[in-house]
Amino acid sequence: MLRALPAEHRERLMRLAREVSFPQGTRLFKEGGHADRFWIVRTGTIALDMHVPGRRAAVIEMLGHDELVGWSWLFGPHAWCLGAETTSPVRVYEFDAEAVRNMCRADAALGMAVTQWVGDVVARRLRSARTRLMDVNAPFGSGDSR
Repeated sequence: MLRALPAEHRERLMRLAREVSFPQGTRLFKEGGHADRFWIVRTGTIALDMHVPGRRAAVIEMLGHDELVGWSWLFGPHAWCLGAETTSPVRVYEFDAEAVRNMCRADAALGMAVTQWVGDVVARRLRSARTRLMDVNAPFGSGDSR
């Protein structure tokens, strides 16, 4: 967020932030749950995971300092597409999704900037999920050896 949003939009958004801490092993959200908030990591790490039937959840990506945790809050039906769990104690900025969506509706420029930022994160996460799932499901030795 610090690099993706113009300073004016970042400052307005940060007025809605609340500092929160979670111990290691805290489940922030599960796939299919109601996405009513999101976080920006200050310290610590959070694993994004995806349910894989018959297997342990596949870790798609590890998130750390200044990274966005959660994007499903912005796009209907506001249900989590992945799961997230802390892998260390974390400190985060927490945002109420409805308050941010209302702010974005009231200011088109802010709304466009936030949508572009979150969209970029979604695109990167989808690429990461695809790569991770190919690694998990591909037969040994079938990958590209570049």
